[in-house]
Amino acid sequence: MEIAISKGHVAIRDWQKDEQPREKLRDHGAGTLSNAELIAILLGTGTPSTSAVDLAKNILDLADNNLNQLGRLDIKELQKVKGIGEAKAITIMATMELSRRRHSSELPTKPKIGNSKDAADILMPLLCDLNHEMFYVLYLSQSNKVEKREAVSSGGRTSTVVDSRMILKNALLYNANRIVLAHNHPSGSLKPSQADISLTHKIKDAAALMDISLLDHLIIAHNNYFSMADEGII
Repeated sequence: MEIAISKGHVAIRDWQKDEQPREKLRDHGAGTLSNAELIAILLGTGTPSTSAVDLAKNILDLADNNLNQLGRLDIKELQKVKGIGEAKAITIMATMELSRRRHSSELPTKPKIGNSKDAADILMPLLCDLNHEMFYVLYLSQSNKVEKREAVSSGGRTSTVVDSRMILKNALLYNANRIVLAHNHPSGSLKPSQADISLTHKIKDAAALMDISLLDHLIIAHNNYFSMADEGII
């Protein structure tokens, strides 16, 4: 994918100082920069015919100007942009992964789950832009405060293997009275499969024998979610 630049190329070093991305960030803060300017800083340099900012704009065009979509692009897809080699593609992917891991770090407080949206707000940043399936569990106290958030399995683009015994073992370890399950569908479909529903009922029944309540199972796809509790499946 190549995008033509209609205006004559002017190197960033020849821009006004207060318009250059690095200097703009230093003097005015990161919040004043556009997405393209931030990506340009990551790229470092452009090409002889395209500035780093214009190159960054081309990358954003490839992702429909959607940062979640950008986070799903792999090295080969990023290299479709003229001027993006392996090193620049890897830099972008590493940055997106750091952003994802920031969301994955331990919760500073113990948020309370009152409904499916509360759970989705915690889990969607971790799952919404992955290109492989991943399964998370929220372990809750009797008062519905999150004691632990944990990834329990990671799989391919269409499935992941979940060990229900490990989930319940960890629930006892964390003194959890309630649990919320969540996994993503990289395909973008929010519809639960029969396997999703069967697994949910299996875990719910096993948890009940241990006086642990399964409150919900969320399916997350891009920026949306499906709640099995809200839809009456559990």
